[in-house]
Amino acid sequence: MTSLVKAAGSARPTRPRELTEIAQKVVVSRMSEAAVIHIIDDDESMRAALDGLLRSVGLAPAAHASASEFLAANRPDVPGCLVLDVRMPGISGLEFQEKLSGLGIRLPVILMTGHGDIPMSVRGMKAGAVDFLTKPFRDQDMLDAVTTAIRRDRARRDAEAAIIGLRKKFTTLSSREREVMHLVTAGNINKQVASDLGVSEITVKLHRGAAMRKMGARTLADLVRMAEALQVDNGNHDPRLSF
Repeated sequence: MTSLVKAAGSARPTRPRELTEIAQKVVVSRMSEAAVIHIIDDDESMRAALDGLLRSVGLAPAAHASASEFLAANRPDVPGCLVLDVRMPGISGLEFQEKLSGLGIRLPVILMTGHGDIPMSVRGMKAGAVDFLTKPFRDQDMLDAVTTAIRRDRARRDAEAAIIGLRKKFTTLSSREREVMHLVTAGNINKQVASDLGVSEITVKLHRGAAMRKMGARTLADLVRMAEALQVDNGNHDPRLSF
C-alpha cells in the first residue's frame, strides 16, 4: 500500500477508490509495456477523450482521423491493437476491418459506434473483433477491451516467434534426420523406421538423438509437438519439407 501511495505522489491520505485506480494503472502499464493503441475516429473530441483515458493508465495511444491517415503513419512493430469507429466518411470501420488482413495488418480490433445495431455488431465480431462498444461506453469497458486485445496480440506474436525458432532449428537437420524425425513422430518404433529406411536400429537411434538435440527437444513428446506445429505452419502433413 505504501508504495502505491508514493507512486501517486500524494501527501494527503489516499482513499480506497484511489488506491484501486493507482493499482490498475500499475498493472495495465506493466502488462502493456511498449504496446501502442491505434485510434481511428473522425470525431476529434472522441480521439482526445480516448487519448487522455489511455494515457491515464500508462498506455501509449496513437490517434488518427481516418483509415488513410492511419495507413500513412509510421507504425512501430510492437504489440498493440486498433480502436476503430464504425461510421466514418469514406470507408467505414467495418469495411476497413475486413481489409486489414489483405493489407498485412494483424492488429486486434475493437469496434465502437454511436449508432450500433445487432447485425452490425454480429458482422464485426464474426470478422474477429475483440469487442463492440456502443457510445457512450464506460471507461472501464474500453480499458478491459484494450487489455484483452493487447494480450491477444502478444500471444500471437509469441506463437509466431516460436514457429520461426522451430523453422530455424529444423533447417539444421540433415535430410536423413528429417526422415527419421518424420517417421518417429508419426508413431513408428525404431525397428520400423530402420526397416523403412533400410538402415540399422543403431543408425536410427543416432539420427533420432541428433534430431532431438538440434531441435531442443528433451523428450519424444516434445519432438512430436514440434513436428505437429511445423505441419500446421507449413499447411501440410509432412515436416520433411524444407523451409
